[in-house]
Amino acid sequence: MFSDLTVREMKAVRAYLHGIPEMQLTNARSKTLKKNSILLMELHVPKKHEALRALDRGQAKPPREARVIIQFGNQTKPNITEYIVSPLPSPNSHRVKTFKGNKPIQFESRPITAVEYDHIIAILTKITTKAHKLLFETTGGFSFTNCSDRCLTFSDIAPRGLGPGERSSWIMLQKFVEGYFIHPVGFEVLVNHKDLDPENWTVEKVWYNSMYFDSVEELVEKYESGGVEKIKLPDHDENDLYSTYIPRGQSNTPTDIHGPKLVEPQGPRYHIDRNFVEYAGWSFAYRVRSSAGLQVFDLRFNGERIAYEISLQEAIAFYAGDTPAAMQTKYIDAGWAMGTSTFELAPGIDCPEIATFVDLYHYYDTDKPVHHKNALCIFEMTTAMPLRRHFNSNFQGGYNFYGGLENTVLVLRTTSTVYNYDYIWDFLFYQNGVVEVKVSATGYIHATFFTPNGLHYGTRVYNYVLGNLHTHLIHYKVDLDIAGRANSFETLDLKFVNFTNPWSPQNFVVQSKLHRTEHKTERSAAFRFGKKFPRYVHFKNPNEKNKWGHEKSYRIQLNSHAHSVLPRGWREENGISWSRYPLAVTRHKDSEATSSSIYTQNNPWEPEVSFEDYIRNNEDIVNQDLVAWVTVGFLHVPHSEDIPNTATPGNAVGFFLRPFNFFDEDPSLASRSTVIVRQGKDGKPKVQRWTPEVIGHCVTDKPFFYNGTYAGV
Repeated sequence: MFSDLTVREMKAVRAYLHGIPEMQLTNARSKTLKKNSILLMELHVPKKHEALRALDRGQAKPPREARVIIQFGNQTKPNITEYIVSPLPSPNSHRVKTFKGNKPIQFESRPITAVEYDHIIAILTKITTKAHKLLFETTGGFSFTNCSDRCLTFSDIAPRGLGPGERSSWIMLQKFVEGYFIHPVGFEVLVNHKDLDPENWTVEKVWYNSMYFDSVEELVEKYESGGVEKIKLPDHDENDLYSTYIPRGQSNTPTDIHGPKLVEPQGPRYHIDRNFVEYAGWSFAYRVRSSAGLQVFDLRFNGERIAYEISLQEAIAFYAGDTPAAMQTKYIDAGWAMGTSTFELAPGIDCPEIATFVDLYHYYDTDKPVHHKNALCIFEMTTAMPLRRHFNSNFQGGYNFYGGLENTVLVLRTTSTVYNYDYIWDFLFYQNGVVEVKVSATGYIHATFFTPNGLHYGTRVYNYVLGNLHTHLIHYKVDLDIAGRANSFETLDLKFVNFTNPWSPQNFVVQSKLHRTEHKTERSAAFRFGKKFPRYVHFKNPNEKNKWGHEKSYRIQLNSHAHSVLPRGWREENGISWSRYPLAVTRHKDSEATSSSIYTQNNPWEPEVSFEDYIRNNEDIVNQDLVAWVTVGFLHVPHSEDIPNTATPGNAVGFFLRPFNFFDEDPSLASRSTVIVRQGKDGKPKVQRWTPEVIGHCVTDKPFFYNGTYAGV
């Protein structure tokens, strides 16, 4: 039910829609913008109650359906319409899919396609031809056309305008070398490309050397007449490795031997059946949604559902700077179909060599499904840290016992490279009923041309290059079903109490006491950034208790340094109203399936999907099917060590789902990897274990040995 569309299904949906005469569909890659074509197709997930009827009661599975986005550009009033096409694999019907409140989709809010980029390159060719001499002199011989190894390229900025209905993009030129993102040349141009006839596109502004011009002609004239100070970048040295991965500097690590590697001495301990995975009591289905990315469904531990859905919703990076491109950059990555940018993973680097690699297929801005090989990986790894251990000393040079259990986890991983930035998306499943959801950021920083004023907004990382400050925020949907669908939400804080010491009445005892708050409505469970966040947040089933009389619950523990990126209600902030809350809790509704959309990037001012609408009605959340919406992220002030790329240590954020009185004891007690050592009467260690003593020659041929005595020397 949750597996992504197959190639056969994608082709069948395309053939079905192209066979409807009144739609007048043509190829997505045909050169005109005045056309009707399919932009995207992906699985349309069934309604939750229908899926649960099949999963829990063995009833028939709902029919498989596809969500299809069609751009109707070949009509008097162009529009974007979404359809649900069914049943798969042999579709024969379609219906219009609407957003909550029946909001229409603004045509200008559509993502940019490859064909539109072709036309942008064409107008940039005209612009750079007019400014050829200026660019050639500024860069020391680089040009946009007829350039062989000294070419210029560009990055385009979004949102594309200052209000709804606009489509004007700031475009900055860069040297086309390895790592061109950090080679800006100081020329930025604002192109209005709203008209569907590219002949009518115009240049609205040009920026060069901290000055604004109304046209390329005005800039060129002032450049020639001395009305603007000329910039001359240092000569480009072919041996300049600054933006490349080529090693440089002194290394003290021997290069003729490999570092440590993961091994599976007797093969994998997890089981995969298409998109269904089982491991150490865990089972789940996964998919990679083309618009937003990695999702997990029907997550169970020992057969009991913990969550119906945990899914990536959105990733944003909002910038600041001194050049117009930097001031305007507010990237909202679902608008670039970040789920489709799942490129190939390298064994031994992106995932261990022993991982199972899985191919993905996407249908976005294409005429046939695109095959991404080895784009997702699944592996078990040791964390090189015990899950738990204890040494029980007898305080006389010996011990009563030692007990320990190694910590192995299953990892589900994919990546999104949205132009310069690489996000590594992880789900980690621990043996003790804990799930960790994590994103690690790496790749190139988004850099702009250095100006002295730019130092208020970032760091100089190279000649004429400023690394601009920005905040990454990531949004997740966490649909927990704790011991059933009827859940409540409570928070725990501590309060100091002060009372007379019972054994010494002239003194006082001051200590902490648990203070519980049950949140009864959605508004009270929406926690704002800048306000104190509770110490513990719990999703509990008030009707199910564990052996010790406590309500079964799971805790969400945030690992994040996030803050809001804009004042509440300020223009583009309306499109990311989810980013106001590190945590918000709503009642489950099929009509509130996602917190963002592919259209938010190009129309954040009046978004098609507004998360704030989900909590505005302030519904009752006691004993209901609840959804947690989690925002994590961090501020990144670039620094010289981000060259060539941002590194992952310290740049990983996410959250843990941790059982809290859900079990009667630690469920990892079921693991047979436990080792217990006791001191025998003869003083020799007696090892108790439940797995083979010798692991295998590729790890060690030596049997386990432990002697816990200690003595003076």
